[in-house]
Amino acid sequence: MKRICTLILAAGLVFGAATGASAIDFKAKGQWLVGFSAGNESLVSKTRLGNNGKVKADTSDTFAAQQRVRLQLDAVASEALSGTVYFEIGDQKWGQSSSGAALGADGQVVEVKNAYIDWAIPQTDAKIRMGIQGLALPNTVAGGSAILDTDVAAVVGTYKFNDNVSMTAFWARPFNDNFNGTDARYNGNPQNYLDNMDLFGLMAPLTFDGVSTTPWVMYGMQGRNTLTGYTRNNWRVTDGNPPLTLRPYPLAVQGNDLATTGTSKAYGSMFWAGLPIAVTAFDPLNIELDINYGFVEAMGRYDVVKGQNGPTVRGDTQRQGWLAKALVEYKMDWATPGLFGWYASGDDNSVKNGSERMPSLVPTGNMTSYMGDGNLGWLRQDYGVDYSGTWGIGAQLKDMSFLQDLKHTFRVAYWGGTNSTGMVKFMPNAYAFNTGLSSNIAPYLTTNDGLVEFNLVNTYQIYQNLQMNVELDYMVNCMDNSTWKKANTASSFQKQDMYQAKVVFAYSF
Repeated sequence: MKRICTLILAAGLVFGAATGASAIDFKAKGQWLVGFSAGNESLVSKTRLGNNGKVKADTSDTFAAQQRVRLQLDAVASEALSGTVYFEIGDQKWGQSSSGAALGADGQVVEVKNAYIDWAIPQTDAKIRMGIQGLALPNTVAGGSAILDTDVAAVVGTYKFNDNVSMTAFWARPFNDNFNGTDARYNGNPQNYLDNMDLFGLMAPLTFDGVSTTPWVMYGMQGRNTLTGYTRNNWRVTDGNPPLTLRPYPLAVQGNDLATTGTSKAYGSMFWAGLPIAVTAFDPLNIELDINYGFVEAMGRYDVVKGQNGPTVRGDTQRQGWLAKALVEYKMDWATPGLFGWYASGDDNSVKNGSERMPSLVPTGNMTSYMGDGNLGWLRQDYGVDYSGTWGIGAQLKDMSFLQDLKHTFRVAYWGGTNSTGMVKFMPNAYAFNTGLSSNIAPYLTTNDGLVEFNLVNTYQIYQNLQMNVELDYMVNCMDNSTWKKANTASSFQKQDMYQAKVVFAYSF
């Protein structure tokens, strides 16, 4: 009898396991990138701080080899329920121990990029996604939100009213419990006190014959200590440099917030709005327009020196501004020629009233592939580019094809600045414009500055799942030396053009 019971129990366990396995459908996909690049990543070749200071040359590597692996696993129970985990290994720079690519290759570089569940509310057309996920605000013009396009912990709900109208709402928490309040510099605030940032968004996708648009708004609130303790070269929460695009630039360039006076506010408000529009009614003509506005409330003030040996001025940490982007392209059999451009508000000549540049969290820019990330978005600009304080215009021939499986894209673009030349006297040195560029954001351009960018991207489909990408880029440096000599420290620089050649192999499945 005991043996019979044991056999029945074992059979039940096997049957139960088989039933559970058949109920869940596991799907895997991913991408391997292996790339090699040569070039420089700085607009200056030599710098000197002070009349008697030493000359410092650009010592950045001119050659790099690296790789990255992304693997996504979906556990699908039904159309109404699934879970996703998305791992990333890298970026691994060959020979670098911290990224696990030095001799022995034992670095801890496996990251959880996404981890979320999707489920539908029973008996409704509403769907919920909750967990760490990719979140991008609605955008057009070659793709890429100028405000937020990254991975973040969030709850996102969508509801489709009909084929033309939908609604999406979300709550995201990009920062919380990162503040170490034990330091006396922070007025004895306890650890993790008022250090959260929360974002609440509402989007309304509207689709009609030949026209689509998604008006959206996002409200945010940041605690008094959310960015306290931040330094430009040691951002403790995430890759990239979000505070560079949330705070006025003189403060961001200085690289710390320790000079910022405290504020009586527990939380400060943030607000963004956008209107992306795509017109395809005149196919093969495609027209795209994207308009954005952003505001971040002041959270204290800061000290900044005005000019060389000048007075100390109290700056305001408020930041607000706007950005408009546009693209017009015409699809032909052999290529898609197009024109694109953008214009963003810039700083005036005062820091007392804050910044007039549009704030953002993690901006991306896909209109070009060297300054931005319009190609594979890898090997240099991992996080795109911030268009605030700039304007530009460009032309492109996209997806030219003369041989099977081989395509080419050529672009040329001019970058100008909308920031007042008077802002230079608040900058710490004559080459502070290069700070943002080295942080994968963008250089600070005044109305006297400019850049000319050339891109040539060649894509060869070796196999169905294997692609070789060869890219050649060049950036003509038109920064104005005389303008930047007005910085508040006796310093100088020698400018240089930027260039890059890279080969990337991409295996996707």
